[in-house]
This record gives sequence, C-alpha cells and structure tokens, in this order.
Amino acid sequence: MANTLSRALLTTERAATRTPGLQTLRTVGWTALPWLLPVLCALLWVLGSRYGWISAQVLPPPALVFETLGALAKSGELWTHLAASLSRVAVGFFGGVALGAVLGAALGLSRSLEAYVLPSFNAIVQVPVLGWLPFLMIVVGIGEPLKYLLIGHAALVPVTLSTLQGFRSTPPALREVASVYRYSRWQSIVHVTLPAAIPMIGTGVRLAFTKAWLTLVVVELVASSEGLGYLIVYGRQLFQLDLVLASVLIVGAIGFIADRSLAALERKLDRANAA
Repeated sequence: MANTLSRALLTTERAATRTPGLQTLRTVGWTALPWLLPVLCALLWVLGSRYGWISAQVLPPPALVFETLGALAKSGELWTHLAASLSRVAVGFFGGVALGAVLGAALGLSRSLEAYVLPSFNAIVQVPVLGWLPFLMIVVGIGEPLKYLLIGHAALVPVTLSTLQGFRSTPPALREVASVYRYSRWQSIVHVTLPAAIPMIGTGVRLAFTKAWLTLVVVELVASSEGLGYLIVYGRQLFQLDLVLASVLIVGAIGFIADRSLAALERKLDRANAA
C-alpha cells in the first residue's frame, strides 16, 4: 500500500513538472504562501475594527493608523526620525560586521588565539545587550556613542561566530588541492578558505542586521530624543496608539526589506562563488 501511494505521488509530481500550467500554478502558490498569515491578520484587524470586535482604545482602526502615518510623512517628522535611526544602525552595524569578520577570521586561522580568546568571548556574549547599558552610560554617557557601541556589539557576535565556523568548515578536499598546487598560506586563505566560508558569513551578516535593528529600537526606547524607537515611546506616553502602531509598521517594513535585500545579495554571492 505504501509503495503504491509513493508511486502515485511520484507520478503526480512528474506530471505536474511536465505540465507548464500546473508548474506555474505551483510556483505562484509557494510564492504566495508566506503572505497568507499577514493578509489574514490584516483582514482580522480590519473586520475587528469595523464591527467593534476590538476596542479602538486597544487597537486603533487601520484607517487611523495610516492617516497618522501620512501626517508624519507630510510634516517631515517621519523622515527626521527615520534618518536618525538609519544613520545609527548603519554606523553600528557596519562597524560590528567589520570587527566581527576580522576577529572571526583571526580565531578561525589560529588555534592558539582561539584557545586564549574564545572562552572569554563566549562568556562575555552571554550578557544581554541591555545588560551593558548601565555600565556604558557611566563610561560614554547617553549620547550617540552609547547607541553605536550597543548596536555594534549586537552585530559583532553573530558575524564573529559565523566567520569562525565558516573558516573552520573548509572541505578537506579543497585543502588538499591547495597543497597539491603549493599555495602559500595567503593564497590558500584568499582562494580556498574565504570562498568556502562566504555562505556561512552571509548568514551571520543577515542575523547581525536583525539583532542590530532590534537593538537600535530598544536603545531608542530607553535613551533617545529622536528615532523610530523614540516615536514609539512618545506615542505610548501620550496614549496615542495610532502613532505607536504607525511607528511599529515602519520598523517592521524596514527590517523586512533589509533582510530580503541581504538574502538576495547572499544568493548572488553564492552563485558567483559556485561559478
């Protein structure tokens, strides 16, 4: 019975592959599937607001949220806060990625350095980012350096660990080929180790941006007078939930677009590396 069912499924799959219409429909279905839950949530939001299932004091109607968002954009206030947040995350993220890549590569290339540094590094990174906030506020104050350091710390950790793992996961066969061609250590790193580590480093960079973006918003919630996180706090203090939700939508949209962009760049690098 199981064999008969397996053969039937295989036959159906082959038929779908041979039929262009079914294959196109299948592709469209897989493309649309991730949007099913967000669309359903948006629909429930609209219906709940329209028919009074949800109190407007708990969840403002979509029309009011988008009206607030349009007013922020028209007044220019949104762009001021957005520019402040993007500049902070850019400085912290790129700084953390650069330092993390250098540190991870050094640990991956030196067993001795790994033995000395990695245990302490693993112990330090167990402390949440906000755990460093009181200490750094005493050292650097509550200005921009505080935000850069915390965002950079959030980005540094995943990039360091992914780079280390990527450098250590070079296939032995590639090392043997490099040995046969008598590559120097530098040539082996550039032409063998680094290309093999790129996919894992790319994954670490994507995770680093996610953590950096989340840290940015949290830091702006705690210590900031401008930025998207500050808008959320400001709306909460005035009990303007439409402003809070409008800011949350912007934060989510930017995070999603950035993640998809980094994923596309990662796939492009993978294809170039494979070629």
